[in-house]
This record gives sequence, C-alpha cells and structure tokens, in this order.
Amino acid sequence: MTSARLTAVVACAACLAGGAAEVAADDWPEFRGAGRLGVWTETGILRTFPEDGLKARWRTPVKAGYSGPAVADGRVFITDWEPRQGMRGVERALALDEATGEILWTQSWEADYTGIQWEIGPGATPTVDGDRVYVLGRTGVMSALAVDTGELLWRKHYAEDYGVDRMQWGFDWGFASAPLVDGERLICLVGGSPDARVVAFDKMTGEEQWRALPSEADLGVAQPIIIEAGGARQLIIWNPEEVASLDPVTGEVYWRQPYVVGGAMTVAVPVQVGARLFFTTFYDGPMMLALNQDRPGATIAWKGSSNSEIRTEGLHAVLATPIIDGGYIYGICSYGQLRCLDAETGERIWETQEATVERRRWVSGFMVKNRDRVFINNDRGELIISRLSPAGYEEISRTQLIAPTSDPGNRRELRSVSWVHPAYANRHVLTRNDEEIVSFSLDAADY
Repeated sequence: MTSARLTAVVACAACLAGGAAEVAADDWPEFRGAGRLGVWTETGILRTFPEDGLKARWRTPVKAGYSGPAVADGRVFITDWEPRQGMRGVERALALDEATGEILWTQSWEADYTGIQWEIGPGATPTVDGDRVYVLGRTGVMSALAVDTGELLWRKHYAEDYGVDRMQWGFDWGFASAPLVDGERLICLVGGSPDARVVAFDKMTGEEQWRALPSEADLGVAQPIIIEAGGARQLIIWNPEEVASLDPVTGEVYWRQPYVVGGAMTVAVPVQVGARLFFTTFYDGPMMLALNQDRPGATIAWKGSSNSEIRTEGLHAVLATPIIDGGYIYGICSYGQLRCLDAETGERIWETQEATVERRRWVSGFMVKNRDRVFINNDRGELIISRLSPAGYEEISRTQLIAPTSDPGNRRELRSVSWVHPAYANRHVLTRNDEEIVSFSLDAADY
C-alpha cells in the first residue's frame, strides 16, 4: 500500500474557552471553519470533560466517507458513499437539521470508484455560501445545490467537461480539494486541460470565469486558500511540484516557488502568520516562505533537508494543519509526534507522543485553536483539551468521542482510525465515521 492513499483524507480539533458572561455562537461553513483558519471563537464552553463523556444531542446513520461536516444557518451538510455493484455506487449530499439530526433532503449521483486506492467515500468538506452549498465527490462531480431543498442548480463533471484523466498520474485517490468561494467566484482545483489545474466558476451559474496553471503533473489534494500580503489578496495553490500565488479575480500568476513533495501529499493547509507562510508535508518536511511586503512575491526563509518519513527534522505532517502562536509552530509529525518548533529557524523545541499515543506510520489528528486552549481530535477517535507552549504539552482533559471505523491497512493497536475533520459550531462538536454522524454538546450550561 502506498502512503499516497492517505491524501484522500482531508480533515481538525478545537481549543475552547469558557466561562464568559456573554455567549457567542458560530457556524462552521467550510473546511476548518470560516476562512479555513481552524479557529473556533465561541465562549460558554466547558473547561473539562465529564467522567461519563459528552452528551450526544443526536445521532444519525450515514454511509461511508472522509468528508467532514459543514454547519450553517441551522443545517448540517455532509457527503457519503454506498457501493452498489463492485466499485460502482452512489454518492450523496445530505442536509440535516442542526437541532435534531433529522435528514431534511438528499441529493445523489452515480460514481465509479474503480482505480481509487482509498475508496471509502468522499473526502472534500462541503462549502456553504448563503442559499447554496457546493459539494465535490471523489470522482470529480462538483454540484451547486440549494441549501433549503437540495435542488441541483448546476453541476460540473471534471472528467467530461475538462478532460481530466484521473489515472494519468500513476495512482489515484480521487478529488479532495473543497471548493472555495471568493466574491462571485467559486474556485476549484480541477486538473483539466489545457491549463485548467485551477478553474474559477461563476458561483451562481457555473460559467467559467478563468483558468490557470498547467496540469501535466499530479493534482494533489491541497485546499485553496486566500491570504493578504504585498498589498494584494493572493490565492495560494499548493501543487505537488510548487507553490503558486494567483490573483483570485483574474487568475493571473503573481509568483511561483518550487517545492517538490513526495507522494503528492499536499494535505496540511498552509498557515500564514504576518509576513510568513508555512508548509509541511509527510516525506519532505517543512518550508517557511518570507512574503514580500511591497508587492506579491516570496522567497524561502528556511526549509527542512530531510525527505525521510522516519529520520525527520522539523515537522513532517500528515493530516494535521499546524498552529503558529507566539513565534512557535505546533504540529503532529509523520509518526504521531506532537512537536514544537521555533518559527524563526525551524529548530525543534520539544516533542511528545502523549496526544496520539501510538508511534506508527500516519498516526495523526486535527487541531484548532481557541484563545489559550487547543482541541485535538486524534485518530483514535478521542477528543483532547490541551495547552501548547514552548514549555511543553499540557493535557487538561480527554474523552472518547467517536468509534474509529476506517481501516488504514498498515497497523495498529486499534486497527481502525478516525480521519475526519470535525465541525465546531454553536457550542457543539459534530463528527462522523462510516456509520453515523453525531452532535455532542460542549456547552458548559449542559453539564
């Protein structure tokens, strides 16, 4: 089995603060929440977990999938997959009532998973924008749906519409890059020809507005993000051979920085802090870019030199997008080591196995920051409240959240893993496995 099979997973945890007199409530409308920043700002959250675990507000059966939930305006959106004949089956988008878990509507389409190496369902979290939700299936079926009824408003088939041959790259794990809304545009990693690695559609009609970058090499599974630097908004596209910055309005290329990564494992989302932009990947480790502040541009501030998953330096992340705070980088490395690095130099300050427990290949988790705490969803299905500082890892509380159901095929104590990015919304954490989606209360008032 190749490590590239991991990259179908696209997925986080959260740090919480509680005890405030006024309670703020937030939705979670896309991958890693608003702006894809992995930050949960709500208050009124419990400080430690009860001994008998969290209260489930509801549980709803679903089929298989790695896509996390999105939450907006009282609805929860999720995608799943059910094989019907061999590797042919049906993908679905579902909307649930956020308060009860009742399924409000489903929209389904046929999908052929033949050749996909990690075939357990969709990997892209839905993106909600007002009265529309955009969902992407593993085979490149991208649909714009009405949030209230599930009505199909428009659809793109990447293979048919853009000539995408999923098998041309040597191995195939399907599509897992969630569509990104920017103004009137829906920006998607398509991998089409000619020069349609990235395509911006009119989000209302599906009409192509621009296309950019060649598609001869592997598409990878990176999440497109938008940053501000050098006096401009920049669309960051991380390809397995380079990082590219584009004008999100026109598709014009601002700059390109070579960064070849093994296995096309462009999983962890780039993290911007001020004039720096940080990347990390399983085989080839970290790269910190210095962003030009006068005009769009970038140079390498520092970069790891190891391309080994075992003899690692710095941070060789698998799934977990790092947190950068107070001049330090916190992230989960290739075999589950939670590490702290000096953001200025990349020097390792400390590491611990305590959060993820088992030191094995691809052991990982997801992290989200809220004020002074970090919530870590490890791949054992546990939820941890922690504090991270240059002094070390401080575990505050831990509870079992959901049963791991996905077989990684390479290990381990528990045999199955949980590789789904949860949603933190309205004082609840919502997550799923291959059998159910669950909403748990994190509201201090409920305990």
